[in-house]
Amino acid sequence: MKKKLVTVLMAAVAVCATLAGCGGAKEAEDAGNKVYAVEAGSAGEEVAGEKGFSTNAVASQADALMEVASGTSDAAIIDLLMAGAMIGEGTSYPNLVHTDELTTEEYGVGCRKGSDLASYINSVFAQSYADGSMEEMASVYGVQEALVEQKASEYTAQASDSDVAYIQGKGSLIVGITEFEPMDYKDDSGEWIGFDADMARLVASQLGVEAQFVVIDWDNKIMELESKNIDVVWNGMTLTDEVKNAMECTNAYCNNAQVVVVPGK
Repeated sequence: MKKKLVTVLMAAVAVCATLAGCGGAKEAEDAGNKVYAVEAGSAGEEVAGEKGFSTNAVASQADALMEVASGTSDAAIIDLLMAGAMIGEGTSYPNLVHTDELTTEEYGVGCRKGSDLASYINSVFAQSYADGSMEEMASVYGVQEALVEQKASEYTAQASDSDVAYIQGKGSLIVGITEFEPMDYKDDSGEWIGFDADMARLVASQLGVEAQFVVIDWDNKIMELESKNIDVVWNGMTLTDEVKNAMECTNAYCNNAQVVVVPGK
């Protein structure tokens, strides 16, 4: 009798394993059949490519959410911090939810390769973290828990071809952005606000210049920097190897993840 019971149990385990395998295969098949809306040139597009997902590349993460809400894409891959601000009860998209976290990553600010502006921004990061003003700004937009600790950092100026001197000479810090709540977005009066926007204004103030915000094609951010159409890319930019090789990047200042957004059930 015991032998028969063991045989039955082993058979049951085998069936369960088979069903689980089929379920996993079905989930993978379902993922492969979906179309994921992603921002062109983003970390979301990169991870979708790594996983072999079918994608619908759009101009911004906000557009990716619109694709899901309208049913023209099955899912979107966006930043976790944006998902926290834009989907769920009391937000612009109450019927959308996020499921899987596909990556863990960090945000940084991008400057021209070799620019001393990155060093200057790091010094402002360190000072504002130490005196609590960075956390105070982050709390306004609900991203304080994502902050990365900033260690002491001193600005080192370049003897020649200083980007800091160039920016101070022209009187403006031109910030390349896309619309990305809670980092850079417009209030009811049309003014750019958000954690990144506020921090960029702080840096501009320390430099003694005005911050000007310019919406860019995110896929062309490196070209925009190199052509001096903008001075800095400051818009929840993930510090990928490609970005760090192409730009002079600041220290990481926020933690983030890429998440899948789907319609709620």
